[in-house]
Amino acid sequence: MNMQPIFITGIGTNVGKTIVSAIVTEALHANYWKPIQAGFEDGTDALQIVNLISNTATAIFPEVYKLQMPASPHIAARTEQLQINLNHIINQQPQTSNSKLVIEGAGGILVPLNDQEFIIDLIEQLQAKAILVSRNYLGSINHSLLTAAICKQRNIDVLGWIFNDTYLDYEDEIVQWTGYPKIASIPFTKCINKTFILQQANEIRLSLQQLIYDKASTQKNI
Repeated sequence: MNMQPIFITGIGTNVGKTIVSAIVTEALHANYWKPIQAGFEDGTDALQIVNLISNTATAIFPEVYKLQMPASPHIAARTEQLQINLNHIINQQPQTSNSKLVIEGAGGILVPLNDQEFIIDLIEQLQAKAILVSRNYLGSINHSLLTAAICKQRNIDVLGWIFNDTYLDYEDEIVQWTGYPKIASIPFTKCINKTFILQQANEIRLSLQQLIYDKASTQKNI
């Protein structure tokens, strides 16, 4: 069964999208692609994925836009006298024999890519299923519910939540309020390495595969 790409997006910046992308990529032995990288002084997210996954099946595809400034993509592009073009990104989408593709976004779901389009427009045009990443911090309930609300408004196909870090026990309430299931809850660790990513991937592999299969089967029968 050919699988729609999975787009990893979040409720904001620095919520753990790259860690979650590594875990999902490892769990599915999928390919990985981050089309827009804004800021790479400390290395790119793609390079971090290379250093975190253990399987040998994953291909890491190059960025379409690799912008030096660590800022909103539309601002980072402007400083280099560029404009991010979504059609150009769509045309560069990797096509390989491995039908599984994990795509990592930049920032939150309403991060601007140019004067008119946002990350959510990219998800829509890529016809991807979304995984929403929520990091537990003071204020994350509001940010999570707002993210879910815009997904519902735009009819984005959301697989579910992956929660990251630990603050207070309200993950199940976010699940209840949004109607999107919890895929996983990633515990806080000071040591993010291949061993940790592989452990988390092994824990979610079967349930994630089943969720994807059930979603695809349901949509096929509609």
